[in-house]
Amino acid sequence: MVAVEAISLTKAFGDLLAVRELSFKVEEGTIFGLLGPNGAGKTTTLRMIYGVLKPTSGTAKVMGVDVRENPIEAKRKMGVLPEDTGVYPRLTTEENLVYFGKLRGMDERKLRKRVEELLEVLNLTEKRFIIADKLSRGQKQKLAFARAILDEPPVLLLDEPTLGVDVMSAREIRKMIEEYASSGKTVILSTHNMWEVERLCDRIAIISEGTLRYEGSKEDLKRVAGRREFEDIFVRLVRGEVIEKAV
Repeated sequence: MVAVEAISLTKAFGDLLAVRELSFKVEEGTIFGLLGPNGAGKTTTLRMIYGVLKPTSGTAKVMGVDVRENPIEAKRKMGVLPEDTGVYPRLTTEENLVYFGKLRGMDERKLRKRVEELLEVLNLTEKRFIIADKLSRGQKQKLAFARAILDEPPVLLLDEPTLGVDVMSAREIRKMIEEYASSGKTVILSTHNMWEVERLCDRIAIISEGTLRYEGSKEDLKRVAGRREFEDIFVRLVRGEVIEKAV
């Protein structure tokens, strides 16, 4: 089943066309890498999918629900870790999770149990009564990740989940991403970390200047590019050196 489908997504900011008729499909139970250099349109694409930005044209579907026609229902099917984490700085670690869980309509007993579980797994138990503003970058990122998966949505959108995070925190987040997808759920991962892509992603889409350059498996991309180093392939593709072969 297709969990997420982008259908000719386009976003213009005045004369700037940030995303140009972008289309791709993400199968249920997979980790899909959304890659591209800074300014490529990755974050804009994710924001259109999870409803923060309205597309200029085109649309997206999440578990069959059109994000433009039924945005509230579509949002219920997604967990999101945005670029800026979005945690409430004056709430404690625990309060951030409880507040969000109640906004999502979680049962009180299930919510409390889930909060305890995530605090333990992400090594945040000792920080539960610390306001988020006092947390380190890595701890804020883990808190934002815990919030995104709190009610176990079928689709998870992650914008640079390990950016600026220490080695141990990044390791914990990557492990949970793998476990989340292995349970049958779907993850879209935007990242600059090529090693992360190699390890985690089943399929990838590479965009540059808002345009799709490649969509498919890592193995197919290596084959058509005639190279084994994924980072080198990525750079060449973004520069336009292997576009004709790859798309």
